[in-house]
Amino acid sequence: MHTTRLDPAAASTFIDTKWDQDIVPQLVDYIRIPNKSPMFDQDWQANGHMDAAVRLMQGWAQAQDIPGLQVEVVQLEGRTPLIYAEVPASGADAGDDTVLLYGHLDKQPEMTGWDDDLGPWKPVLRGDRLYGRGGADDGYAIYGSLAAIQALQRQGVPHARCVLLIEACEESGSYDLPAYVDHLAARIGKPSLVVCLDSGCGNYEQLWCTTSLRGLAGGNLTVRVLGEGVHSGDASGIVPSSFRLLRQLLSRLEDEASGKIKVDGLYVEIPAERMAQAGKVAGVMGDEVFSKFPFLDGMTPMSDDLTELVLNRTWRPALSVTGVDGIPPLASAGNVLRPHTSVKLSLRLPPTLDGKHAGELLKSVLLADPPSGATVELQLEKASTGWNAPAQSPWLTAAIESASQAAFGKPAMYMGEGGTIPFMGMLGEKFPGAQFMITGVLGPHSNAHGPNEFLHIPMGKRVTHCVAQVIAAHYQASIRGETAGTGAVAGGQAHGGHGCC
Repeated sequence: MHTTRLDPAAASTFIDTKWDQDIVPQLVDYIRIPNKSPMFDQDWQANGHMDAAVRLMQGWAQAQDIPGLQVEVVQLEGRTPLIYAEVPASGADAGDDTVLLYGHLDKQPEMTGWDDDLGPWKPVLRGDRLYGRGGADDGYAIYGSLAAIQALQRQGVPHARCVLLIEACEESGSYDLPAYVDHLAARIGKPSLVVCLDSGCGNYEQLWCTTSLRGLAGGNLTVRVLGEGVHSGDASGIVPSSFRLLRQLLSRLEDEASGKIKVDGLYVEIPAERMAQAGKVAGVMGDEVFSKFPFLDGMTPMSDDLTELVLNRTWRPALSVTGVDGIPPLASAGNVLRPHTSVKLSLRLPPTLDGKHAGELLKSVLLADPPSGATVELQLEKASTGWNAPAQSPWLTAAIESASQAAFGKPAMYMGEGGTIPFMGMLGEKFPGAQFMITGVLGPHSNAHGPNEFLHIPMGKRVTHCVAQVIAAHYQASIRGETAGTGAVAGGQAHGGHGCC
């Protein structure tokens, strides 16, 4: 049987069953594996957890009934492994056109604050939610991608050649990925469509596509004032506090009252189209723009204007302090003026701001003229450029809208994301003619990277359905010549930034 259109009802039946009987049990096993990204587990090779996650996914993929499917674990010396999978075109007219599907399998660290009956490595099914670290970010990607292809093949709907890349260091900044893209360039071929399943959604009621991602600059800022700690009663009033001096430095960067970044060079002009999309997102989400976060009673967001909050999250720089060192726990804090204070800075950058330039600007702001002659150090760990989607082809706009209507019965939405996926900027450079479908299941309260992280299973099913619809539409656009214009892999070393979603 051959047809050009996917039957939505039959596709949903197949995908729902596939998720319930096959994918969810796989994700349960995957969540149990503490395969933290290398940044959070320096002994990841010796510990073997990453290899266990790779073997789990590789074994499942190889067992799938997909004609011609090839699955291989590629591991360059000294680098994290990568799962490479390839499905040949099922339509004779696709030529060498290719769909590239991306995901990652490494995880963020445990984080405190999980409910008593939940935990990062403890999969718990509760209604439509699967709790545990990594199921939504981004363990489901390989399963959803291959299930979407199977849904097409079950109905005889043709598709172009598909290549899957599942990396193992995205949460550490994807620093290994450029080497793999170069190494596999000839095998990857000429993607005209890139599908990434590692992004967010504003609700669980329609398809959300990501239009931009912020960049990231950050690292460890340390202020030293003494060679060793001394009695606070003896030294206070004479020796400047390292905490106070660090606070002064941060005030050069951020207005402590409003949270606004003070450095003009860290802003960009926001495109008019993105401004308009932010307004639509605010209209659809309403108070969910901020109420999706677990605010304490009495807390208020950083603006009363919902559109401004959307833009703050997606197109403006913002600072977070994500770690502190040099400060003892309260239970063991004596009357000591401490010799140093260190903080880990995470500075989110506008999508089109050059990450390297931002990193240098950050250093110049924090390291110039140290207050009171203190020793100030900034160990820059990340300097990643964000990503702004290219203009969308009419065929893809129509395909995404049709997919959302078929799977959800509602129109698709477009929204920037506040996080960083280094792969996107790199792929934009490598394949300048490619179209991008960036989507995901990280919606309200899913809490990726934090406690009580969960995967919303119905959303995973529907996103899988949408991916199948778009891959089918891509084939039809390809044979009409509407996907032309993608060049081969660019020569030279890819420029992968550091950062994580």
